[in-house]
Amino acid sequence: MVAHRISADGDGRGLVFAYYITGHGFGHATRVVDVVRHLVEAGHDVHVVTAAPEFVFTTDIQSPNLYIRKVLLDSGAVQTDALTVDRLASLEKYLETAVVPRASILATEVEWLKSIKADLVISDVVPVACRAAADAGIRSVCVTNFSWDFIYAEYVMAAGNHLRSIVLQIAEDYSHCEFLLRLPGYCPMPAFRDVIDVPLVVRRLHKSRLEVCGASDKQVLPPNFIKLAKDAYTPDLIAASDCMLGKIGYGTFSEALAYKLPFVFVRRDYFNEEHFLRNMLEYYQGGVEMIRRDLLTGHWKPYLERALTLSPCYDGGVNGGELSGARRLRDAIILGYQLQRSPGRDISIPDWYTQAENELGLRSESCHSGVNGDTSFVGSCIANFEILHGELHGLSDTLAFLKSLSALDCGSGSGKNTGKRQLREQSAAAALFNWEEDIFVARAPGRLDVMGGIADYSGSLVLQVSFGSELSNRAPTFDMDLSDFLDGDQPISYEKAYRYFAQDQSQKWAAYVAGTILVLMTELGVHVTDSICILVSSAVPEGKGVSSSAAVEVATMQAVAASLGLEISPRDLALLCQKVENHIVGAPCGVMDQMTSACGEANKLLAMVCQLCVLYSVGGGDYGSVRVGAFMGRKMIKAEATALLKVACADATQQVDEINPEYEEFGVELLKREASLEYLCNLSTHRYQAAYMKKLPDGIPGEQFLKEYGDHNDKVTIIDPKHNYGVKAATKHPIYENFRVETFKALLTAATTDEQLSTLGELMYQCHYSYSDCGLGSDGTDRLVKIVQEMQLRKSSHDGRSSLFGAKITGGGSGGTVSVIGRNSLRSSEEIFELQQRYKAATGYLPLIFEGSSPGAGKFGYLKIRRRQFP
Repeated sequence: MVAHRISADGDGRGLVFAYYITGHGFGHATRVVDVVRHLVEAGHDVHVVTAAPEFVFTTDIQSPNLYIRKVLLDSGAVQTDALTVDRLASLEKYLETAVVPRASILATEVEWLKSIKADLVISDVVPVACRAAADAGIRSVCVTNFSWDFIYAEYVMAAGNHLRSIVLQIAEDYSHCEFLLRLPGYCPMPAFRDVIDVPLVVRRLHKSRLEVCGASDKQVLPPNFIKLAKDAYTPDLIAASDCMLGKIGYGTFSEALAYKLPFVFVRRDYFNEEHFLRNMLEYYQGGVEMIRRDLLTGHWKPYLERALTLSPCYDGGVNGGELSGARRLRDAIILGYQLQRSPGRDISIPDWYTQAENELGLRSESCHSGVNGDTSFVGSCIANFEILHGELHGLSDTLAFLKSLSALDCGSGSGKNTGKRQLREQSAAAALFNWEEDIFVARAPGRLDVMGGIADYSGSLVLQVSFGSELSNRAPTFDMDLSDFLDGDQPISYEKAYRYFAQDQSQKWAAYVAGTILVLMTELGVHVTDSICILVSSAVPEGKGVSSSAAVEVATMQAVAASLGLEISPRDLALLCQKVENHIVGAPCGVMDQMTSACGEANKLLAMVCQLCVLYSVGGGDYGSVRVGAFMGRKMIKAEATALLKVACADATQQVDEINPEYEEFGVELLKREASLEYLCNLSTHRYQAAYMKKLPDGIPGEQFLKEYGDHNDKVTIIDPKHNYGVKAATKHPIYENFRVETFKALLTAATTDEQLSTLGELMYQCHYSYSDCGLGSDGTDRLVKIVQEMQLRKSSHDGRSSLFGAKITGGGSGGTVSVIGRNSLRSSEEIFELQQRYKAATGYLPLIFEGSSPGAGKFGYLKIRRRQFP
């Protein structure tokens, strides 16, 4: 550490630093503290420009050389809750804070910098500070691990390109600084010309572990709880702990690494800095990811136990505050700076960074752009493997997955990169595979329910589209002995398998994957003699009504079947996967989910008539009740048709005429078909309305139905005698929905006109409100559909041309996703963005947009790959 005054002109005068701190969280302020402390101790004056509370600085620095100026010049990221960033609100807040008042900000800051006679401006990482320094004729330096142009660029992609100017302005502001002092855990920061890497910036400790820990004598606490003083110093607490639990920010990340403290963390949504911090943490074997649901429900024990088995091994420097504060910042003023690197060579990039970059897909676009039969280019993306069977189909997610496999192979102990530390999970995954054997890769997309939805179990025609998304969704690892699937030499029952996976909620997800093997054993008589190692990467978001479970099941079974030499048609593959979710997972699903994932084609709607030998529904209390109501309605219609048939057979002419004169000749045959009705959707809407609608009650108690009708003849659901089931709405929906879908399908073949689009939209609206009549849906999806209606009416009234024509809830009806129909035009994209803004203004939440399409598992087939043999 430099302990004497450092002068620019040799007269012993200390320097004046203006240190700007971004307004996002405490992490920036806490790391600035250590840099400022070293500057102050070296005899310099530091003016901190911040919105953070003063105690953050004064707790560790008591000096007349420290000045605090409370100003907020950028807002960072706005969070809807502790774990979710609101991307649109973040951009709007930055517009309000830094863009609209930009001219006055620059004028004020230039005048202030000149008034304090600043020698250097330091930014962490306020963009406008760099431009203000340039306008004032003062050099500037940034000290950070990420920059806002990188963070906001992803937000703009989601919110709309009309906000792209924000990112360009930020990058231009950063370009005025001399160089970047880059902290560990860094993100891509292309706006900076020159870079110096410095060690971790970590606040110094004040007390030992024994001094920190101590319970209050006056308060009785639960076992293992310790009460700490209000003025407890966070770094002391971290260093005194055996492990830490929470979300990752730079402050907790750096101190966990520095003190070799295992860190149990939960992911945040839409804050990309986290990917890089997390990957570095795991690279040094210090991180355990916790599922958000388990955090909220208090299911912490297995994660904490796992954390305590880790031995974090970070051995890098922790004196970044000293180097940044007293050496490099001085160099920027006194000595100048030239980046020390060989011509034509980039700065060395550590392994943890590349893995984080790959996870975000930052390089997938470049790979995707060259996949058109160019084997040399493909080879550069997956250099370690040759493709023995199958095609990439130009899919960037498949390339990214193969690159991940290549990275695993590089670290598998095969001779390359031996001795390098690897991510815990990558090390475990690498150890799964025998890299000398063939590897089989399969892929399946999620699905969007355009029309048909909950009518599938009643035999309706449904229209579905398969698609892929870019959201990341990783689950914990799982392993089991294949003998657990055997009872003697026979497969165990599905009921026993269900109990096996249900015994540990944190591992229940594995039923979707491992369950495919048991179904193949049970249904096809497959004998598995060797171990099976499966690596799953899913980019389909969970719980959003787009069938992430079907995607995982179909892709897994396709890969397992290929590895066993089985040829299974896409249709049969879907039916087998349906058994996995229904019997082993215990959450029955509609046949359309697996069928779409297996049989879908890119940029096409898949039309299916869901009348197979066995059909199941998705799980969920409300959905299950609606299904029971529909099957009750079918039983009542059959009973009424049977009664009418008896009368008709006794006096065919007279009685059938009374029923419906239109069916004089065929009345008896018609009633016979309706008396043996297998699917509600085989009943026409006019027959339902003419003969049966008035006979159905709005609802009926389960006990009464069982007494009068015996059973509802559904193999999946069980009637609760104490529950009151809605019958009329649940019965009417699939009958009319099948008609709507048939009409929708016919209209799609017509010429594209406003009338065609309006009618398609009207059918979607009708479907949505039919869901509501059944008691399904949610306030959020209802609000989205209502906003679409309002926008459509307003646009039509204004100039007679609307770009959006209809919307409906998608999936099982429990809320989450809405499908919208509109023109394929820039105007519709603008209206979708307006829809986002209006929903956000009304609820405080920014809805996520899914768009795109991709082939199903059947079209993709499978890849058979083998590791290349290098001399």
